[in-house]
Amino acid sequence: MWDVVLDALLDTLKLFPFLLLLYILIELMEHNTRVGRANRALAGKWAPLLGSATGLIPMCGFSVMAAKLYEKKYLTLGTLLAVFIATSDEAFLVMLVSEMSWMNKLVSILSMCGIKLVLGALIGYAADLLFRPSLQPMPVLDFEEHEHDHDHEHEHEHEHDHDHDHDHEHDHDHDHDDEFMACEHKHGKWGTLSVYLFTPLRHALQVSAFVLIVNLIFGFLFYFIGEDRVIAFLQGSGYWYQPLICALLGFVPNCASSVILAEVYAMGGIAFGSCLAGLVVNAGLGYLVLFRNFGAWKRNLAVSLFLIALGIGVGYAVNAVALALPPLSL
Repeated sequence: MWDVVLDALLDTLKLFPFLLLLYILIELMEHNTRVGRANRALAGKWAPLLGSATGLIPMCGFSVMAAKLYEKKYLTLGTLLAVFIATSDEAFLVMLVSEMSWMNKLVSILSMCGIKLVLGALIGYAADLLFRPSLQPMPVLDFEEHEHDHDHEHEHEHEHDHDHDHDHEHDHDHDHDDEFMACEHKHGKWGTLSVYLFTPLRHALQVSAFVLIVNLIFGFLFYFIGEDRVIAFLQGSGYWYQPLICALLGFVPNCASSVILAEVYAMGGIAFGSCLAGLVVNAGLGYLVLFRNFGAWKRNLAVSLFLIALGIGVGYAVNAVALALPPLSL
């Protein structure tokens, strides 16, 4: 039983650096005009494709970061879906160290990565086309406009009073520095440290505590049910029931769900499409961040149901294609 507590603590500790970095980034984006320009990359035309590629990295931290940035309206719905669809948590690592042949490992992992990458990008772009993205504008300082306004004002003052030209340049330099550093120094040294370190640290600890509680709940749930029973249930669920059950298992916001899916697939207990169904739905702990916003529960439920339906559909489609094709000897 203590293993459950230890695993929950380790999973939470692994996530904490991502959370701290995320909240520091958010504070910089909201208060520092220079870093605020990064928002353009997050909402650019390549965002869904980049999100899908990032989600393939075997860490649940990226789905958590995507969910939080989406909550702050710095990511579009399409990019969020792309990251969630591509995320597989630790599944590929489990397959890599399994007893499958190296050819089977290579084909399985590359095939799943390719399908999830393409599917995530396509769904992401489609979602952004259907639902016009409404992103939070960033306080970016337009230096060109600032310089143009200054030049115009300087020329106007120069026509009226040439003797004060030097004083005007000095005042402008001072005003320019004030505007440039306003966000960084408006609270003083300790205020800046509070904004960019203590506040993100507090938010990261709050979310980590919430994640730890959920990890403990699902950890004890799997402990009392028994991982062997879950594996046996998946193996005996039948070829055409597997995508449905695997998709529901993949929705569980805990790394155990992706690990079990990968282990059962490696043992030959479920089909390729069934495993893919669960991994398409699986988004690690990203769902927890979304559902922490209870006020948007309808939106979060719609996103979750869509991903579950997508995973089930992909699972059945891939299984049907696999039945139609001649078996491969790997």
